[in-house]
Amino acid sequence: MSYRNNIEQQKLLADFLSRSVHFELSEEQLGKLYDYADLVVETKQFGNLISAKDSEKFLSRHIADSLMPYIYIVKNEGVTVSLISHSTSHIPLLRWADMGAGAGCPVFPLAIAMPWVQFYAVEPRHMRVEFMNYAKEKLGLKNLTVVGKRFETSGLTDLDFISCRALSTFENDWERAQPGLKKGGKFLTLKSFNNIVHLENDKAVNIWKYKLPNEEQDYALVTRGNK
Repeated sequence: MSYRNNIEQQKLLADFLSRSVHFELSEEQLGKLYDYADLVVETKQFGNLISAKDSEKFLSRHIADSLMPYIYIVKNEGVTVSLISHSTSHIPLLRWADMGAGAGCPVFPLAIAMPWVQFYAVEPRHMRVEFMNYAKEKLGLKNLTVVGKRFETSGLTDLDFISCRALSTFENDWERAQPGLKKGGKFLTLKSFNNIVHLENDKAVNIWKYKLPNEEQDYALVTRGNK
């Protein structure tokens, strides 16, 4: 079933967003999220992009998780609803790289939710790069550039934000990301809470613990600023 018609998954995502942030995505943005989910689940020429189990809950598990940095930015980084809703500028206001982007989570949902940001999906694996370029064209995402390299050799510097999702340990991810951040930039990573519980007393990081729809375990958005 297409996610355009999967009312149960749509409702789980909508309820998650309504509890998390007081700003609704437009119907066009939601439609692109559903279309992206269908592309990941149904596109086979680039190999298996997701497990059969996860393909049944892509909106409530992977899209919801991918939008956590968006929720964080809206709540904590001084990006106003007025700016998000009414900006007519075609020039991106911020630059954001996602390391090890894989099949596009979280960077595709973030690019859909935040059109005022220029995103770079950085991924060295050829088939994943081919898929992301294919999906980018299908979705018409003009604020997304796919970079087929490791982050360390991408040449990306002076970035406002760098993110990754379940890539390596927090420490390893931070070490890779930090040289690419501008002064005052921020690193954000999405992890299982059990994998970052040892950071709870680390004053250099901020941990935002959360639950995903119908998932038993706890998750965390971990951020660290580049001073």
